[in-house]
Amino acid sequence: MTKLEGLIRSRVKAILAGLPRNEAFNWVDMVSIELTTQMLATLFDFPFEDRRLLTYWSDVAVTAPEAGQTIDSWEKRSIILSECLEYFTRLWNERIKAEPRLDLISMMAHSPATRRMAPSEFLGNLILLIVGGNDTTRNSITGGLLFMNQYPSELLKLIDNPQLVSSAVSEIIRYQMPISHMRRTAAIDSTVGGKQIREGDNVVMWYISGNRDEEIFENANNFVIDRKHVRQHVWFGFGIHRCLGRHLAQLQLRVLWEEILAEKLWFKVVGEPEPIASSFVHGYSALPVRFAA
Repeated sequence: MTKLEGLIRSRVKAILAGLPRNEAFNWVDMVSIELTTQMLATLFDFPFEDRRLLTYWSDVAVTAPEAGQTIDSWEKRSIILSECLEYFTRLWNERIKAEPRLDLISMMAHSPATRRMAPSEFLGNLILLIVGGNDTTRNSITGGLLFMNQYPSELLKLIDNPQLVSSAVSEIIRYQMPISHMRRTAAIDSTVGGKQIREGDNVVMWYISGNRDEEIFENANNFVIDRKHVRQHVWFGFGIHRCLGRHLAQLQLRVLWEEILAEKLWFKVVGEPEPIASSFVHGYSALPVRFAA
């Protein structure tokens, strides 16, 4: 993570320096997607010039075709995800013939636990890594800027107390909750909250609800960067299902806000955010902003 922090910081600086100063722009595209896609390409050792394919495949995987936002049919979705598998299979074949490296594809290709995966398993793992490494962080980056505009007193609090940046990152994560829910299958008969759950039942965990639990978070529907117990949010799951990439996600958010504060770059939201058409990912396709006067 120490090596990655330096890389993230240099990329954040470059992205912020390249933003247009005298016109509105889409924060999602120019900051949130660009930063997270650059980092995801690094983790996969994916051809950098094709990095936006990672975003496209992620959007295809999680958005509903009926909305017509990314694709317009389930058939088209299958075709595009097959193209994703074909692209990564070429990379897999290259890596398996080479010496093991530290990128995710090489590690999967050389690990005894994953090197004999069926194509469907390989695609499933790819989509998990792409969505997990892209959508979650990018939507928290967007949400953070939106919330600081909706709650300007919290932005002023952060400007006056930059040591609160880590707490602010946790609150952004809690308040945004980029993954709405996750389904699991009950392994045994259980009773939870007075409700009978039988072995084999499908159980949906609403992370987005847990992060607004008033028994844990006072005034849970408000954005408060120095709130107590903020690290008890459930964005990263729990137990054996805890997110492996949580440290990288938090690192990208922290470094971004450290650089915004250090450079005194203030942004004003100048239009309504456009939500993505997904019941799984809670996020944005666009957020129009410009530099504040």
